[in-house]
Amino acid sequence: MAGFSPGALDALRTERLTLARPREADRADLLVMHQDPGVMATLGGVRTPVESSAAFDRQCAHWDAHAFGYWIVRDPEGERFAGRAGLSLMVVDGEPEVEVGYGLMSDYWDRGLATELATASVRAAFEVLGVRSLVCFTMTSNRKSQRVMEKVGFRYEQDFVHADLAHRLCRLDASSWGGAG
Repeated sequence: MAGFSPGALDALRTERLTLARPREADRADLLVMHQDPGVMATLGGVRTPVESSAAFDRQCAHWDAHAFGYWIVRDPEGERFAGRAGLSLMVVDGEPEVEVGYGLMSDYWDRGLATELATASVRAAFEVLGVRSLVCFTMTSNRKSQRVMEKVGFRYEQDFVHADLAHRLCRLDASSWGGAG
């Protein structure tokens, strides 16, 4: 992942959304997301304010350490908070991986925006960071998120347990990605 200029991914624009590196002013928006039971039903469950604040701090530290991470996603119309999405380092079966993740507030569901965000994340990973392979995972019961992964080009690799819940792990290699989206 060497060779890209720091700050290159601090802010992006998709067709319908703006994506920006998290700033302290975004902490309250993430707390609202983390306390919404409908949104968090497939994202690990509702978080307390302390847990949410710690998650925000981890996201900011990830950006500081790696010059990429989860963006804060906003609707350009009024800059309304829409969710979070992006890339993070994780370990799968003892190996370091770059994961694509996305989560939207319920007002933004069922509009193809998760696919738009996942595609932007994949593009950033392959075209800016030079990553050769990505993973993406969701609960085995979350068919909508599995469909997003399929649309972007991810292919099933294995089921595994994450946070004490059954998840489906999918992979996408740069060599097989056609730049969809």
